[in-house]
Amino acid sequence: MVSLSGRVHRTVHSVEVDAAAGVVYGLISDAVQWPLYFPPNVYVERLEFDGTNERLRMWATANGEVRSWISQRVQDPQERRIEFHQTLPQAPVETMHGTWVVEERPGGTSLLTLLHDFTVVGGRPEDVAWVESACDTNSRAELANIKRLAERWTRLDELVLSFEDSVRVKGPAELVYDFLYRVGDWPDLIPHVSRVDLTEDSPGVQLMSMDTLTADGSTHTTESVRVCFPHAGRIVYKQTATPALMEAHTGEWSVVPDETGVTVVSQHSVVLREEAVTRVLGPAADLTTARRYVRRALGQNSSTTLDLAREHAETAVRML
Repeated sequence: MVSLSGRVHRTVHSVEVDAAAGVVYGLISDAVQWPLYFPPNVYVERLEFDGTNERLRMWATANGEVRSWISQRVQDPQERRIEFHQTLPQAPVETMHGTWVVEERPGGTSLLTLLHDFTVVGGRPEDVAWVESACDTNSRAELANIKRLAERWTRLDELVLSFEDSVRVKGPAELVYDFLYRVGDWPDLIPHVSRVDLTEDSPGVQLMSMDTLTADGSTHTTESVRVCFPHAGRIVYKQTATPALMEAHTGEWSVVPDETGVTVVSQHSVVLREEAVTRVLGPAADLTTARRYVRRALGQNSSTTLDLAREHAETAVRML
């Protein structure tokens, strides 16, 4: 590592996992799924991958801020080791290198270690402290969730739920996207949304707090980060504060034009919080009950939003 500003700072975090090393390595190797599995990660876009060398664009929270960078990774499944470095770090980070190492332990357990080496622009102590704090907070959260998921690996298919809803629109894709992008206006446009607090300090990166009304009249408050790609007609999001039944929730709105119109898709991925099922849904409820409930609740809200986006676009066309 070459630094222009001063000395290299190192952090080391590790966790013992009651799961096979191959299971743990599988979780850290599939970075596209990290937003669903790791609390700090908002969105990961795989730009290149040849089976060994990988280039990723990543968005994640760090000390309460949303940061973005491009990361180059080299995967070594035989050694269960992944090395990475940020090719376009965001200040105050000047350089950031690291390694994931999974060691097999007796009895089918494993030890996962995450190493970071970094320098900061100008070497200022307050910037070093900021990066160290972000590395420590995020590494602890990531390792804890890897442990939690790996130790429930055989039941992960029951806990993870992915689905989508779609609608056809006879109107311009730009109008549909505009409706979905203007989330701050949703309390005036969407019946089940009662409040939205929105900030967008960086173009296309929205932080929001939202109150939604459920069928029984109660209110759910969620917090989310949305990353908007207007030229691609996509908005991806990660809920950073979820309702009780969901351990994690990611999603995407996509607007796909073709020769005859536009298809608008709402996609959801959820990790259920198993320990909350009976508390929220009653003593007789199980994961099957929870899957049906979450699918119905999220699907109804998405379908309502999709229908209103369609009405918005098609009404504008009729008025021209």
